[in-house]
Amino acid sequence: MPNFDKSKLPSRHVTEGAARAPHRSYYYAMGLTEEEIHRPFVGVASCWNEAAPCNIALMRQAQAAKKGVKEAGGTPREFCTITVTDGIAMGHEGMKSSLVSREVIADSVELTMRGHCYDALVGIAGCDKSLPGLMMAMLRLNVPSVFLYGGSIMPGRVKGKDVTVVDIFEGVGQFASGKMPACDLNELERHACPGAGACGGQFTANTMACVAEAIGLALPYSSGPPAEVLARDDFALKAGQAVMSLIAKRIRPRDIATRAAFENAAAVVAATGGSTNAALHLPAMANEAGIEFDLFDVAAIFKRTPYLASLKPGGDYVAKDMWEAGGVPMLMRTLLDGEYIDGSCLTVTGRTVAENLRDVKFNPNQKVMRDVENALAPTGGLTALKGNLAPDGAIVKIAGLKHLKHRGPARVFDCEEDCFVAVQRHDYKGGDVLVIRYEGPKGGPGMREMLSTTAALSGQGAGETIALITDGRFSGGTRGLCVGHVGPEAADGGPIGLLKDGDMIVIDAAAGAIAVELSDAELAERKAAWKPKPPAFGSGALYRYSKNVGPARTGAVTAPGAANEVRCYADI
Repeated sequence: MPNFDKSKLPSRHVTEGAARAPHRSYYYAMGLTEEEIHRPFVGVASCWNEAAPCNIALMRQAQAAKKGVKEAGGTPREFCTITVTDGIAMGHEGMKSSLVSREVIADSVELTMRGHCYDALVGIAGCDKSLPGLMMAMLRLNVPSVFLYGGSIMPGRVKGKDVTVVDIFEGVGQFASGKMPACDLNELERHACPGAGACGGQFTANTMACVAEAIGLALPYSSGPPAEVLARDDFALKAGQAVMSLIAKRIRPRDIATRAAFENAAAVVAATGGSTNAALHLPAMANEAGIEFDLFDVAAIFKRTPYLASLKPGGDYVAKDMWEAGGVPMLMRTLLDGEYIDGSCLTVTGRTVAENLRDVKFNPNQKVMRDVENALAPTGGLTALKGNLAPDGAIVKIAGLKHLKHRGPARVFDCEEDCFVAVQRHDYKGGDVLVIRYEGPKGGPGMREMLSTTAALSGQGAGETIALITDGRFSGGTRGLCVGHVGPEAADGGPIGLLKDGDMIVIDAAAGAIAVELSDAELAERKAAWKPKPPAFGSGALYRYSKNVGPARTGAVTAPGAANEVRCYADI
């Protein structure tokens, strides 16, 4: 067991010297021994709550992580932070809290770590925004850290087929259009989610779990086992042990999450046809590391990376299937062999990506992943768009999508609810472009996801006949020609806020273009006449967020990152 020098660790401020006797008395009150008090303190942060199945297995895993910390010579200090679970928040005003929760998670972990002078961090997360939130905190604090995903849910089985929660959202649209009887919808809702874990497809949670491995902040294979598989507890134990090794080796998150590591992460998102939300969270994480890496930087990686993994919603398989087929390491092996990722990047194992993958071989006897020579498509599952309707960019998920080009008249809605009502009534025509605006980071506030609306459209069979654009976001479960993150957002007077019903919009996902067929003079005239909408909130967390949040292009962050820090917490 290493002999740790507390004189160089933050916890010395609360455990060492006669002046800290009052502080030590608190630790004795909690049953710690003198030896434990003078060991490194490791924060074990989980996003456990009873809001949804995504989070209910996290406290169990935290106990295993604490055991690993103790075995390796540290003193674990467990705490929880919040989670807003998108599946529950979806389709109503609650979704305004979702993206905001990412910042609150990062801030609350930072404050807990700072306030108690913890030396290292193991972060355990289950639902969409909690994964980047914890990784943002790790990069912000820059103490030795290991990330652990809580695991995905097992697929449900209905009528002999694997199903996920997205099938239920789409079932709502099928029911509304008379394509599904109430009894079948009831059977779906009862059986699609059989237990603990995050949504099973390559939606945002599993996308960001893959990011954690690819960027090097999580142990290899750790994103794979479902939440209820006991192998996950073994990874939690190893995470606790690994963080102590990182303290001994003085390896910090910013040593790991370099520019090249962010490019590796973006490549894995592209290769798995991951969530468009990755193009929001990767820039936000990069901001915390002091790295400029915006939507267009992410998109450049997407454009050059082949699409290799057939995962829902654009493909056929779920997270459990990918784990059983070989997991993220096997995908990274074929990307490394094809020179699509950088093998020299450091990881939490203390070894490089290439060293971690040395003994990994691609298994051709599985159907989930392809090698680069037999890619599902030559470019990644996501692409960025730009044009006079989105000067600051937009993003669309094209994995499994045939409908890549569209020209049609705008149907403009100033909030998601109004559009959803129109969809429920079938109040749209083939060829329309549904526009949902004032749902951006500032205008929403909170940049809501639109899964209820997009899933209803898919359920009605309209996915190949209409398009949808928004300055808000889409769930990782969204499919169809759905363009999100349109910037500048309507609340900032962006072109999406100037649209009128009937304006002709042209989308070419293959060419990366989006435009409205209006002259520069017409757009300028409309901009001069534009007036901002009154704020939706005048107090509370959502008001404060709307006043501080930046554009989607740079991650919708609320504060400068490491490039502006005066002193790193790890060096106090």
